[in-house]
Parts: sequence; structure tokens; C-alpha cells
Amino acid sequence: MTDTPRLPEGYETSTDPARIDAGRVHRWLSTDAYWAMGRSREKQDLAIDGSLNFGVYDTLSGEQVAYARVITDRATFAWLCDVYVDPSVRGKGVGTALVAAVRDELRPCGLKRIMLATHDAHGVYAKLGFGPLERPDQWMVLVSE
Repeated sequence: MTDTPRLPEGYETSTDPARIDAGRVHRWLSTDAYWAMGRSREKQDLAIDGSLNFGVYDTLSGEQVAYARVITDRATFAWLCDVYVDPSVRGKGVGTALVAAVRDELRPCGLKRIMLATHDAHGVYAKLGFGPLERPDQWMVLVSE
């Protein structure tokens, strides 16, 4: 297991759903995240409501600066998705620390696997123990328009 990266001073992680700035999360994802471009606010709110949500917050202003959500049964499987770090704090280790917080929060559940998909952040996830599928030929997907 890899070390747990720490957030830079002045930031904190929370799973309190009341702290999620749903409008900000929707704006980030629907306008700047390749996997969620054009996602409706209604769809995003449903996703938030049905997920375990993680936020990173500036401790002085309370402003949310990063987000991730997990879909899980808390017994066997989890899907990590919608990981987003505001451009103003990128490069400070916020994203790596956020994903580590997710991993560490889920550790007591004893999940067999935590899955994710990424186009451009393999290095971030690899530092935290994620790797490619051992048998991608055994996985399938049903894609809807």
C-alpha cells in the first residue's frame, strides 16, 4: 500500500453532503470535464444524491475547491468517478490527496475492487495503488445514448 498524501495546509476534506456546492460541481463537470460535458443540473443532482460525495474545501473561505463521488454498496464494489480539481488549485497535490482520502475512507469496507476510468490522469491514480485491469477481456459495458 502506498503512503497517504496529505492536503496542502489550508485545505480539508469532508464527506458531509450538506457542504457540497452542487451548483459549483455542476458547473465544473458540465463545462470543463470531458466525461460530463453538457450534463444537466437535474442529472448531476441525482448523481450527488445517490453517491458518497467527497469535497475539498479552503479552510479560511469554506469554498469548495475539489470534488469526487463514489457509487458503492460498501460491501463488495465501488466506482470512483467525477474527480475534479478547480484549476486554481491544480498542481498542489489536492487531487492526489482527495483520491487518497476516498481510498482510505473505503478501506474499512473490505471491498474487492474500486474501479475508475480516466483518459489523462493515470499517474495520479497509479501513485495510490490503482492499475490497469488484469483481464480487460472479461469486462463489458452497455452504453446508452
